[in-house]
Amino acid sequence: MRHRRLALIDMGTNTFHLLIVELPEPSHQQPVTLLRTKVGVRLGEGGISKGEIAPAAFERALHTLVGFKEEIELHQVTEVRATATSAMRVTRNGPALAQAIFEQTGIQVEVIPGEREAELIAKGVRRAVPLGTQPHLLMDIGGGSVEFIIADATTIFWKQSFEIGAQRLLDKFFPDPSGVFPPEALAAEQDYLTTVLAPLAAAVQQYRPVGIVGASGSFDSLADMQLGRLRTEAELPPSTVLALSSFRASYQQLLSLPHEQRVALPGILPMRADMLVVASVLIDLVLKMTGVTNMQTSAYALKEGLLAEMLEQ
Repeated sequence: MRHRRLALIDMGTNTFHLLIVELPEPSHQQPVTLLRTKVGVRLGEGGISKGEIAPAAFERALHTLVGFKEEIELHQVTEVRATATSAMRVTRNGPALAQAIFEQTGIQVEVIPGEREAELIAKGVRRAVPLGTQPHLLMDIGGGSVEFIIADATTIFWKQSFEIGAQRLLDKFFPDPSGVFPPEALAAEQDYLTTVLAPLAAAVQQYRPVGIVGASGSFDSLADMQLGRLRTEAELPPSTVLALSSFRASYQQLLSLPHEQRVALPGILPMRADMLVVASVLIDLVLKMTGVTNMQTSAYALKEGLLAEMLEQ
């Protein structure tokens, strides 16, 4: 009989991910990863703050999905799940992009709400990091939205999605990222985030998380900077401990260097060099808010959560 092969596509505001796995028989064994790849599509670039997907980004998205479709056919996939998040959730032409993708590839895109996104991220993170019985703060900084979840290994205590992703913060506070992040922009971003994240501050007071787990690209980049080199998708372990001292050093570098020198830092993907500045301001604020000193990354997020959910069923 043919094996069940799943393709899971996560269409984020910055990055599109494709994960292809084979489900073994009997089903209690672990799925086998056949392909794990990502493409920096920058779907939110030049438009998300105006509520639309820019024409160039629209084209990049279509082109990427056509490429994913080739991989899916090559790997003889039997089932495809594609989810889209913030950029397609809030833009006027998000539905048109979903329609164009369906017409060109036959892939049906499911645009999911922020609450559902947070739930799936928690499921994904739990596959990478043993959370145990104490509450942890899980965070996923996307290009369009940021999800915060307070959870342990079995329970989600609180979750919320905020439309304050790195592309939005970049548009708002650092529209010309060629130079150094101006001190007044830093102060403005900190003030803005403090106001917007009041619900998170209240939840942190209530549940007192003991650690932070960061999923997604910004955290991967910070872990790569700590290592001093860029790791490929295949090299990433499920989780990496991010030393506070390393984060502080990276944060200072990011704040003090212009774009040219940020891009040249070891471990940085050029596409992330600017977003990482505004994302690190957010991480720094959350560290202060929680008083937490241990932080780790999770290489697993939404698509692994989707996989976990499908395996449960």
